[in-house]
Amino acid sequence: MYDNGTMIVESNTRTEKTKSRLSNDGCSTQSREKQDMELMKERFAKLLLGEDMSGGGKGVSSALAISNAITNLAASVFGEQTKLEPMTAERKARWRKEIEWLLSVTDHIVEFVPSKQQKDGINMEIMVTRQRNDLHMDIPALRKLDAMLIDCLDGFKDREFSYMSSKDTDESEKAKNNRNNDKWWLPTPKVPPDGLSVAGRKWLQSQKESVNQVHKAAMAINAQILSEMEIPENYIESLPKNGRASLGDSIYRSITVDFFDPDRFLSSMDLSSDHKILDLKNRIEASIVIWKRKMTSKDNKSSWGSAVSIEKRELFEERAETVLLILKHRFPGIPQSSLDISKIQYNQDVGHAVLESYSRILESLAYNIMSRIEDVLFVDSLARDPSKMTPVQIATPVQIDSSTVKEPGKLSNPKDEVDKQNTPTSMTLLDFMGWTLEQGEIEVQSESKEDISKDNSDLKHLSKPPQVVTNKKLTYLERLETLGGLRSPTARH
Repeated sequence: MYDNGTMIVESNTRTEKTKSRLSNDGCSTQSREKQDMELMKERFAKLLLGEDMSGGGKGVSSALAISNAITNLAASVFGEQTKLEPMTAERKARWRKEIEWLLSVTDHIVEFVPSKQQKDGINMEIMVTRQRNDLHMDIPALRKLDAMLIDCLDGFKDREFSYMSSKDTDESEKAKNNRNNDKWWLPTPKVPPDGLSVAGRKWLQSQKESVNQVHKAAMAINAQILSEMEIPENYIESLPKNGRASLGDSIYRSITVDFFDPDRFLSSMDLSSDHKILDLKNRIEASIVIWKRKMTSKDNKSSWGSAVSIEKRELFEERAETVLLILKHRFPGIPQSSLDISKIQYNQDVGHAVLESYSRILESLAYNIMSRIEDVLFVDSLARDPSKMTPVQIATPVQIDSSTVKEPGKLSNPKDEVDKQNTPTSMTLLDFMGWTLEQGEIEVQSESKEDISKDNSDLKHLSKPPQVVTNKKLTYLERLETLGGLRSPTARH
C-alpha cells in the first residue's frame, strides 16, 4: 500500500511538473508575442510620425522614413558581421521578422489593370488592383538574394581558417596578414601553416563567385531604381552653368577628344582614395544631368543653351555615362554620390524607397562578404608562398580562377568541390538570376556578337518568365557584362 501510494504521489508530481512546464512555455510564447507586438507598434509609429516623435508634423516623408528604417535595421543586424561565420539564431530571426514587417508595406502598393470577367453570359472588362509591377518583380528577386547571402554565411560553420583577436596579435603580424591596412578594426584571418586544403580553397573561391553574382544583381536593381527616381529641383539649381564648369578644363578636354578611350581616361585620373573617386563621380554625374537638360531644353536662349551641337552633347553624355558605369563597377564600395543622396532624400515614392534601400543594403552586405573572403584568400596565398608578400602584392586582390565556380544558390561542402575539376566557367548575370530575353532580342544579339561562346546558344530556347526584370534593366546588365561585369570588383587598397 505504501509503495502504491508512493507511485501515485510520484506520478502526480510528474504531472504537475509537466503542466507547470507547459504553462511556462505558454507564458513565454505569449510574452514573446506581446513583445513583438509592442516592437511592431513602435516601428510603425516612427513611420507614421516621420521619425518626429514629438508629433508636431515636422518629420520626414513616409518614403524617407521607411528607407531609413530599412537602412538602420541592416546596420544593427549586419554591422557586427566582421567575420565569415554564421549569424546567430537571434540575429537571424530578428532580421527575417523585422524586414518582413517593413516589406509588408509593398503588398498594399497597387495599380489598376484591366481584367476580363463573364457575368450572365456577357463578357466585361473591368479594372482590378494588383501589386505594382516593379514591386511584383523586384521584391521576390531581392528576397532570393537576401536568402542566398544568409545561406552563404551559414556555410562557414565548419571552416579551415580562424581569426586572431586584436589583443593576441602584434603589429608586425597584423601588418603582414592584413590586406587592407587602413581597416585596422577588422579581425585578421589565420590559416594553417601550409595554407588551406585544395578542396577548402576551391570551395572558398566558388563562394566568392556566387556572392559576386549576388552583388552584381543587387547593384543592377539599385542602379535601375535610382535612375527612375526624379532629380530634385534643389540639386538642379546647385549645378554649374555648363559641363565644362562641372568637370573642370582638364577632365572636360579628356572626355571631348576626338578619339576617346575610357580605360585610358581613368588611368590618367587620380583614384588613390575614396574621396577622389567620389569627387570624380559627382563631377561626371553633374555633367550628365547638365547635358541631358540641354538636349531636352526647348529654349535655346535660356541659360542652359550653348554653342555645342546636340550631336556632340549626346556623344559627350554617352562617354560620361560609360566612365560612370566603369567607376561604379570597379569601385563598388565608395560612398553614395551627391545625386544619389539627393534623390533618396527628396523621393516621395514609397515603393522606390523600399526597393532602393533593400537592394542597397544587400549590395553592401555582399561586398563585405566578398572582401572578407578575399582577405582569407590573401592570407592563404602568403602561407603557401611567403615570397608574394611585396607592397605590390598587398595592394593587389587575389585573382580567382573562374573554372572553379559552382552553380549559384547551392552552397556545397568542400569535399564536393574536389570532384568538380571540369566545372564550366562563370555563368552570366542574366543566367544567375533567371532573367532571360525575348526571342527577337536573342536573334539580334546573336548577329552582333558572333564571337560569343557556343554555350550561350542555349538562351534561344528560353522564354521570358512572368517575374523578371524590365527591358531597361537588361540593358544595364548587358552593359555591366560588356565592361567586365563577370569579374570581381578591383580592390582599392
